[in-house]
Amino acid sequence: MNANSNRVCHRFFGGLVFVSALWAAQANALAPEHETRRLMLATEQAVQEERWGDAGEFLNRIQKLDASKPAAYAYYRGKVMLQSGHHAEAKSAFESYVESAGEEGEYYKDALRLITEVERQQKGKTANGNGNGNDRVAMIEPAGQGEPVDKLKQLYLADSDVEALKIHLNTLLEMAGWREEQRIVRAGAKPDILYRVSVGSGGELVIQESRRQEDSDVERRLSSQSLSVYGVDPSVNWDCNGVNQTCWVYDPRNGTRLFKLSDNRDRAAEVAQTLGRLIKTLQTPG
Repeated sequence: MNANSNRVCHRFFGGLVFVSALWAAQANALAPEHETRRLMLATEQAVQEERWGDAGEFLNRIQKLDASKPAAYAYYRGKVMLQSGHHAEAKSAFESYVESAGEEGEYYKDALRLITEVERQQKGKTANGNGNGNDRVAMIEPAGQGEPVDKLKQLYLADSDVEALKIHLNTLLEMAGWREEQRIVRAGAKPDILYRVSVGSGGELVIQESRRQEDSDVERRLSSQSLSVYGVDPSVNWDCNGVNQTCWVYDPRNGTRLFKLSDNRDRAAEVAQTLGRLIKTLQTPG
């Protein structure tokens, strides 16, 4: 290929990139009311296809839009919460739908039926303790439990509670790092996705995400974000999806996905718990 042909190809593909970027910008420029309708359609389809993680993500995006939400929003939120095992939240959402939509609502009868189903599952869970070990449900772990901080300080030779919890959290994140192949793990091999947490000069948490380059243990830093702890609820939400062999820890500020981890419920729970303890400790003066 000659130089002129190269220049033509560069201009052509450059134009494609520009047009693609323009389309993406236009897609994100929808007015809030239109974006709400678009995401509601996406939520409905995700629920029909039982893609519960996607449905939850669409609902979280709707929640943040500055637009009135249709009554069906509460109905679908109830279905996602029920699927995740958040019984109290599911019941509240279904009740909200019934009250707002009334008897004329498209899902009125189904919402009433699902309220009864929630109560049945709540009774069953109470009777059986925490349920069997095969349940894949979302949990909210209270902060402040787990290994005593004094023991962590001794273990990591840390000078402060914050330092001990930070080191412990990073240790857990490396152990729980997400891997494409989870059945066979080579000793000493880095996870495919790894997170590290540090504390900024203003007391905020700085979260760095890295990915392992293919066929090597070299890490490629992807992104870094800051999490201000002030006014944040230290109860951190997490769940595991056995189908996708993935656990998620959610951002306590807005419920979006924060950490993508391997499919290990105990480790995901401890990561969420330790993150909550670190947030609570940073919120405490001195």
